Amino acid sequence: MSFSHIRTIVFDLDGTLLDSLTDLANSINAALQKHGLPQHTLAEVRQFVGNGIGKLAERAVADGTENPLYEAVLADTKAFYAQKCRENTSPYPGILPLLKALREKGFQLAVVSNKPDAQVKKLCSDFFGGLIAEAFGQQSGVLLKPAPDSLLRVMDDLHSSKEDTVYVGDSDVDIQTAANAGVPCISVLWGFRDYPVLKAAGGTVFVKSPAEMNALF
Repeated sequence: MSFSHIRTIVFDLDGTLLDSLTDLANSINAALQKHGLPQHTLAEVRQFVGNGIGKLAERAVADGTENPLYEAVLADTKAFYAQKCRENTSPYPGILPLLKALREKGFQLAVVSNKPDAQVKKLCSDFFGGLIAEAFGQQSGVLLKPAPDSLLRVMDDLHSSKEDTVYVGDSDVDIQTAANAGVPCISVLWGFRDYPVLKAAGGTVFVKSPAEMNALF
């Protein structure tokens, strides 16, 4: 697939730009422990993430939203994560050079994530500074991915069309989001989902490293 026509590159955040799994796991486990519920391993939490904190809590709590403790666990997970989101999180190796190289080539860069908007904006500002033109997270009234709403809103803000935008992510949710928005998707293989899952979800373009992705452009 040629990306010669692309001028805007929109990234997922967790598992794509940032390795945030430990902080997410610590937050959900702190909430579970507070309410006397079983905690989960890092490998288990890796499979729970990708659809926002609400789904993370639903998957981590036995019986999900039917559990009478679900809402309390969700609220506490959000509170813990607001405190813990920077403790162990950092960009994957090669990400900062990738973003700088893409900006130098003239691309607009943005982030669309299911993570709460406040944390998305804070982490992008802290780690990426002025490299990211717009960072958009979970906001009231905007459907989460894989609905295309957040991605389409950012594209509109940046005056980008479906023809000149590509979405980059690490999960099946990201592949579905791109398809729902009518844009191509690049799937990274260093994140929270493995190649068989991404391939089964309809992934067509895969990169094993930030350097490999840079070479596409």
